[in-house]
Amino acid sequence: MEAGGVIPLFKGTLCHDHWKPYYAYSCTHSLCNAHHVRELERAAEQDNQQWARAMQQLLLEINTAVDEAGGILSQEASKEFRKRYRNIINEGEEECPAPTRGEGEKKRGRLKRSKARNLLEQMNNFEADVLRFMDSEGVPFTNNQGKNDLRMTKVHQKIAGCFRSSEGSKIFCRIRSYLSTCRKQGVSANNALTLLFLGKYPDFVSTDVNASTNHPDYAE
Repeated sequence: MEAGGVIPLFKGTLCHDHWKPYYAYSCTHSLCNAHHVRELERAAEQDNQQWARAMQQLLLEINTAVDEAGGILSQEASKEFRKRYRNIINEGEEECPAPTRGEGEKKRGRLKRSKARNLLEQMNNFEADVLRFMDSEGVPFTNNQGKNDLRMTKVHQKIAGCFRSSEGSKIFCRIRSYLSTCRKQGVSANNALTLLFLGKYPDFVSTDVNASTNHPDYAE
């Protein structure tokens, strides 16, 4: 992540799967609820956790409400959903309590939690990051877009097995990043490459970048 040079400088909202190293960065964080929905499904089916089923349904309901509201909820709706969220967390605390030490057990170290308990504690401690998508316009419900952007890299890896050199991998990532960004801005891959071979950039690229095409970084 440091070598990539993107996340260390990022100041927006980072939507991720709660991998702990992400929290070392000072940007705003949002947790992927597609991961939560899957983990809640596992807790409900395998551990018979009723709170997990209720939470899964609530998250999906909030996502639908956000879409229907145009990307952000009113303060009243947000407050009501948060209240329901807290009620389910409280139900989970009763249904899936934290483990306690038996008489005579050593008091060192953290007691082992079940997967359901770890999930409950995560959703309790990081409530703001779980629900950020309903109060901050532009924050997604999931980080699936990031996975989609990486898909072609994984396809290449499966087909070719590896890159012949680190420089080749950098070139591949640069090309895929450019095409992915263009697609999100409504520019087809064909048009994006045509402009590139003509020594131009799409209109959405700043004029400062267009004026810097003689820079060594753009000449590669």
